[in-house]
Formats: sequence, structure tokens, C-alpha cells
Amino acid sequence: MSGTDLSPIKVTLRDPLDHANQLTYTIVPEDNQLARDWIVALKHLLDSRYHLEKNFCFLGFPHSPRTIDYLCDNLNRYITWINYYNGTGTWQQNGLEPYWIEEIFLEDTVRFPDDPALGEKQLRIKHDILNRLHNHFEVLQGTVWNLSTYYKHANWATRYAIRQLNLLCHELESLILSQRKWALDRAWVRPSQITTFVHAPRYHLLDEHRKGFAENGYDRVLGGVYMHWTQIGKTLYEVFRDESAPALNVGNDPTDITVGAGTTCEAITALKYYSGEFDIEWGRDSVRHGDQPWHDAEHDRYEAWLVSNGLGPKNPNLSLGYLKIGQVDLLDSFGTTDASEIWQQLGSHLDIYSIEVDDTVATFDYAWSDSDHESKQIENLKRIEG
Repeated sequence: MSGTDLSPIKVTLRDPLDHANQLTYTIVPEDNQLARDWIVALKHLLDSRYHLEKNFCFLGFPHSPRTIDYLCDNLNRYITWINYYNGTGTWQQNGLEPYWIEEIFLEDTVRFPDDPALGEKQLRIKHDILNRLHNHFEVLQGTVWNLSTYYKHANWATRYAIRQLNLLCHELESLILSQRKWALDRAWVRPSQITTFVHAPRYHLLDEHRKGFAENGYDRVLGGVYMHWTQIGKTLYEVFRDESAPALNVGNDPTDITVGAGTTCEAITALKYYSGEFDIEWGRDSVRHGDQPWHDAEHDRYEAWLVSNGLGPKNPNLSLGYLKIGQVDLLDSFGTTDASEIWQQLGSHLDIYSIEVDDTVATFDYAWSDSDHESKQIENLKRIEG
């Protein structure tokens, strides 16, 4: 793709419960080729009216109108629908066993209460019930490449309900974690914005783009805008953290990497593509040689692990880090650079209303609080899955 001028991007958010209450922030692109190409790709998404995936867009905000009670109520509603569909006998008529979900979700079933006497358990997630919830989703939907027979023989409303089990499970986990951090150690709250579009075109990363991995590494800063990871599979850093630094099998091509026995990871991927999508870090700065010594210690261990497996910590082809493509002008947008004050403002505006680049503007006039939100999403699901 050809580059373009470094035009600022304006993102307007609104209160999903009061659409007239809006807030606009400005992204200033980085002065690099990937940022230029990203703007071209983003303008294509806006011009072509790609569908903004609002589910799962804002994660980790401790103050949200989508409360734990609200999320649990919705889970119970979708479970009731799935159980109702199971009762119609359609699955059984297609040779499937009946599938009932027996759990009922309430605040005290998904997390421990706000009670200092509980010690480490205070405000923690009750993992067992959420693990069972996610297992229900896995059984009923399967995977993208191998859809469950239950899913294939469900009507559109039931398919939508099944998908919500997964989305609400992860949203609950994120909300509970952020509220615990807010209560016990606010410096660890790490809200973020994941801005993705359904079936967004992908483009091959160039060597020029990959320079950003060496320049930025794993630094994340408040208001930093980063290229969205556009593919399925774990990164090397995720494998290091989630799999307790396992031994790696590295082929002749240093990007041909698999994990040894005894791990759950099935795929390690180096980033191959970019798109017009983007992520924003709304947590406090987490950077090398900053004020968080744990960050340096962890990355020292991580780099030593890479070297022990014959991998170069500075090899741009391994996609080690985040590609920074912009920075939110915090002071101009929010009147402050204080993270907690910015979280308070964002927390009541967790709905993207419009995105503007130059003379290209796309409006996304739908929200989870709309009375017809579900019907619109089901129609969109039909269009996507056909």
C-alpha cells in the first residue's frame, strides 16, 4: 500500500446510556511508514463501511455501566434461551445428546466478596464456575475451523446466545480483575481498547514496518496506539509467560517454532500482517528502565530464555514486541495526563460513535443499550456466517 500524510485521527465516544453525552480524543500518528500505511488501511475500512466489532472493544475498565450484575443477568438470559432451544428437541432430532446448562450466575457465584478478612481471596474471581461456562461455549460452538454440530444445528438466535457465553465470560473476568486491582493496587489497573472490524482486509508487513519491533520492544504507554495483532496463535512472550518458559523446537527458519511436550500451546506465530485496526493502551506506562523494576526483571528472564533457545532478542522477524503507530494527545483530549482521571472520563463513554480521518468519517450508531441491539447483531451474524 502507498503511504499518506500523517493526518490526526479523531475518535468520538459516547455514553451508551445517554447518546448526547460524548467525548472526543485525538490520535497523533507516529512518523513511520507503518503509521502511514495504517492510515490508508483505516480510511478504506471507514469509506467501505466495515462493521465495527463493538463486543469486546473495551476491557479492564473498573467503572462501567456494564456491571457484574448486568453481565450475570445477560448470561442467565442467554442460558435460558439455549436451554429452551434444547427443549425443542432439534438437537436430539439430529442425533445429538441433550445439552443443559445448569449454572445460575450471580455476583456471589463469580467472585469472592469485598471482605479484607478473606485475605488473598478478597474480590478474586471464582474460576471454577467461569471455567465451566467457557467449557459450555467450547462444546456448543467448537472452533472457527471445526464448528460444533450443536452450533451447526442451532437457529440464529441460539447461535448468537452461544457466542455471548464466550464474550460475557471474558468480559466478566476482565471486569472482576480490574475492580480487584482498583480496590487493592490501582497502579496495576490496565484498561485497553481493541478496535477491530469484521473481516478487515490484511496486508503483508514489510521489513520497513518491522523496524518498529526493535524501536519499541514491549513498551506500553498511557494513550499509546499499537497495531492490532491480526492473526490467531500465541506470541513467544505469551508462550514464555503462560507455559512457564518451555523448551522450544526451532527449525532452519528461525520463525518455524514449536513447543515441546507437556504444553497446551498449539501455534506460535510471528506477525505477518497489518490492517486498519488498532489497539490503545489506557494503563499506566509499563516500559523498560521505568519505575516498575518487575518489568525489567521479567524481560531479562524472557530475553535469556530466547537466547537459550537459539533466538535473537533483536530479530525483527520474530515479532518481539508491539508496533507503535500513534499516541493519543492526552492533555488536549482529556485536560489531564493522570491515568485515574482519564479512566473516570472514559468509563462513562465506553461506546465508539465515530472515527474521522481527514474528510473520511464513519459513524457507528448502535450500542448494547439500544432496544434493537440484539436483532441488529443477529442480522449481522447472518450476513457474516451466511
